[in-house]
Amino acid sequence: MVEGLKGFLYLISNVLILDSRFLALDSWFLILDTLYLFHVNYTTTHNTKTMKELKKEDIDQGVFDLYDAYAHNKLERRQFIEKLSAYAVGGVTVAALMSAMMPNYEDTRTIKADDPRLESNYITYDSPKGGGKIKGLLSTPAGMNGKVPGVVVVHENRGLNPYIEDVGRRTAVAGFISLAPDALTPLGGYPGNDDEGRAMQSKRDRDEMLEDFIAAYEYLKAHPDCNGKIGVVGFCFGGWISNMMAVRIPTLNAAVPFYGGQPSAEEAAKIKAPLMLQFAGLDERVNAGWPAYEKALNENNVENQAFIYPDVNHGFHNNTTPRYDEAAATLAWERTIGFFKEKLG
Repeated sequence: MVEGLKGFLYLISNVLILDSRFLALDSWFLILDTLYLFHVNYTTTHNTKTMKELKKEDIDQGVFDLYDAYAHNKLERRQFIEKLSAYAVGGVTVAALMSAMMPNYEDTRTIKADDPRLESNYITYDSPKGGGKIKGLLSTPAGMNGKVPGVVVVHENRGLNPYIEDVGRRTAVAGFISLAPDALTPLGGYPGNDDEGRAMQSKRDRDEMLEDFIAAYEYLKAHPDCNGKIGVVGFCFGGWISNMMAVRIPTLNAAVPFYGGQPSAEEAAKIKAPLMLQFAGLDERVNAGWPAYEKALNENNVENQAFIYPDVNHGFHNNTTPRYDEAAATLAWERTIGFFKEKLG
């Protein structure tokens, strides 16, 4: 039943693409968009494994580049679909490509919420200079012997989705109190899908969101089970937040930005925390800013080490999409945890 419906949707999407000359451009975009949303909602509801329909090696690098532009609000959905159609060849449809690129949260969780190795609960903390009251996932290691360090886990440009919650729990299992805030809280919180999450997050001022994560640092520092030493790890937008928290908080003990935007040279001069920076080799957009940032850090004697993982895309740590690279993600996370244990222990 499920496969039949999916096959029908893929067939219709191909017909629309091949015979678009019979439809006004706006009409076929609307129909394809509707079919895609129906397909995603259906497969999500029925827990089908969309990532298995197309393997990573079946997807052209151009598709990953288009998705990166779309995910960072450089392309609207209609533009994304239109450009994606160039890669719909050899029996591969636009709907199949879009479905493959979208996150699969059901089958990729590595730490369950009720894992006995930790306690994980949602809390609300004060962010007076930011969004007011912010919801976050607080995860603590089970059976703590004394106080332990804290780590703020910062989401991408779409709110506190299941992937970032999972990273928060991984951090707690490694021996840290983690707090993963949701910067979408003032707008109602993460809406349940990344497309809406991106649209919501674009409505918030990023400097105000930075205040929300600085407030998370203060919350952890004052936590009764925390030893007062705090680090931050963030991904994409969260990588920029991690860099900026290092700029803004002189007492921050460590920061690990994953493929994050860089501060200015003047801002970099204010950093006191040691940095470990993780970059994707194929991420030309973010990597272009690294040489100037590295120069500013070194000129100001800021402790830093950078790792560029060859032949992987922006988002390589995110195990819910085909951009994920297991070898690079595993190594980067091992380095991250080792860095935190060295600097926060």
